[in-house]
Amino acid sequence: MEYDTLMMDGESLGPAVKISAADSTHVNFEVNNAELSFANSLRRVVQSEVPTIAIDLVEIEANTSVLADEFLAHRLGLVPLDSRDIDQLNYTRDCDCDQSCGKCTVTLTLHAKCVSEEVMKVYARDLVVGIDRPNNHIGNPVIVDPEGHGPLLAKLRKGQELKLTCIAKKGIAKEHAKWSPTAAVGFEYDPHNKLRHLDLWYEQDAASEWPKSKYAEWEEPPAEGEPFDYDAVPSRFFFEVEGVGSMEPDSIIQEGIKELQRKLAALIHGLGENDDMGGDYSGPRSPDGMDGGVPWQDQGYTTPYAGAGGASAWGGGGATAYGTTPYGNSGTSNW
Repeated sequence: MEYDTLMMDGESLGPAVKISAADSTHVNFEVNNAELSFANSLRRVVQSEVPTIAIDLVEIEANTSVLADEFLAHRLGLVPLDSRDIDQLNYTRDCDCDQSCGKCTVTLTLHAKCVSEEVMKVYARDLVVGIDRPNNHIGNPVIVDPEGHGPLLAKLRKGQELKLTCIAKKGIAKEHAKWSPTAAVGFEYDPHNKLRHLDLWYEQDAASEWPKSKYAEWEEPPAEGEPFDYDAVPSRFFFEVEGVGSMEPDSIIQEGIKELQRKLAALIHGLGENDDMGGDYSGPRSPDGMDGGVPWQDQGYTTPYAGAGGASAWGGGGATAYGTTPYGNSGTSNW
């Protein structure tokens, strides 16, 4: 599948995307007519800034298993949850509720008790999802194994019990890895190393000790004795994205592009606040700067309290706030 870029007078106006392979959890594609900074930005955003939903709070009422409460809470947080249509769920920090509600959180409960002599296995399928949520699928545990069990949470012996309530929230992997929509993101360019961005260490023969990737067959190898082009830049990039099941791989890429667009729009909006663009910058500022004002620092040798760099907040000289030191005159020793 190919997405061709617009053409004008034989020149491209933007990146072109070609999908080479795709299934329910993987997608392989290449990006052409793009700069390295753009391709790397897309990789980083896909990895860490695409929002998903994950268990964030666990209220444990009963836990008589061999697992500690913290260990069990950590396992629950790493269970992938269905994050399709994640835009319908608000961030808890942006919601109007006091603590949590169906517009910003999803509640999951678990109650399991072993009453037989056999070991009881508790799976993600045993989590019961609450009905107060934006749609009928968001927050459901992702179950892809043929048995339909999902990830194993704990094992119980006779008499042991688990009873808990989970609160799932919307977040991004930059805050915690449990919100990551991907298990891995492969990124490669220049498979023949014609640009010499890599310095390959080898003992005898670099070609045999550093096997080429499969993408080396997609590009022409350098000719024997070909001079090095110091002005060459990469323009073809190969991606391999593997999802965890919470979102479809193509949705992950689309959400990553949307997030990148939002970041660039916010940057343009902030840079134009002093122009005629009517920007509204709400980020960090210097004490008095960024609005045409004069900051409190001038040449760098004065303090906020006085003019000379040698003066303290209480005055000049080596005297303390009370005039002299407890042992004698200022600056002298009277031992």
